[in-house]
Amino acid sequence: MPQAKIGVIGGTGLYGVEGLTDIEEVDINTPFGQPSNRIIVGRLEGLGIAFLPRHGKGHHLSPTEVPYQANIYALKLLGVEHIIATNSVGSFKEEIKPGDLLIPDQLIDRTRSRINTFFTEGIVGHIPFGDPFCPVLSQTLYEAAQEVGASAHNGGTYVVMEGPAFSTRAESRLYRSWGADVIGMTALPEAKLAREAEICYAVIACVTDYDSWHERREPVTVDVILNIQRHNVDTARQMIKLAAARVPKERHCICADALSTALVTAPEYIPAEQRQKLELLIGKYLKGDK
Repeated sequence: MPQAKIGVIGGTGLYGVEGLTDIEEVDINTPFGQPSNRIIVGRLEGLGIAFLPRHGKGHHLSPTEVPYQANIYALKLLGVEHIIATNSVGSFKEEIKPGDLLIPDQLIDRTRSRINTFFTEGIVGHIPFGDPFCPVLSQTLYEAAQEVGASAHNGGTYVVMEGPAFSTRAESRLYRSWGADVIGMTALPEAKLAREAEICYAVIACVTDYDSWHERREPVTVDVILNIQRHNVDTARQMIKLAAARVPKERHCICADALSTALVTAPEYIPAEQRQKLELLIGKYLKGDK
């Protein structure tokens, strides 16, 4: 199986990474099922890159249907240590305009129909999640955004809604009153699962609209989002290429050993089936415990 240190999860409009060489399509089956799509693994200026379209080929998976566990587990199997994800979002603030990018540093979870952890069925783990995005990778992305001349915002709170419908005006006004900056549908449970897998995770949030709070603007439609997203995706591709080359070889962030203090189930009480299923994630912490 080919290996890659950097994973890219493409959201709406981002269906590939330009400039990859030595490309292989990898079909992976995980203990959590198959990922959204075959994973494209290649080299970008000597770096191993794994690309996965979040919504699958032809964008056939809704935000709720995305197999988040399988996606993260499959990237972990390939050796991925850093994930750069792109997301389409709406803005709650006048100054965060359609066409801008935002590198979020906080999340508010408003999802309700998604499995958001690997730790179930006999094993309990509580990861530190006060800072849900890798601060090192996020800073690298922001610096890349500045270098390519993007209108980018460093930091901000991302509300993750269930979807697939967009917000009501009342919901949108509520989230604005909370001080949130943007809203989207896919950063969770992706960020939580990446932390549980001890993978650095950061997002390029591509702003496509003002959500529904802004009554002087036209209602949010798919056509409007796709038109603006085409420009955002071109910029995101440039950022990914720059950021990938600058990812540190050694990790000293909160992500690298997130499970070191997270597991609370006594090893002898972990069911053998779960232990085997999660060996990739927890094996190093259970050596010698049978």
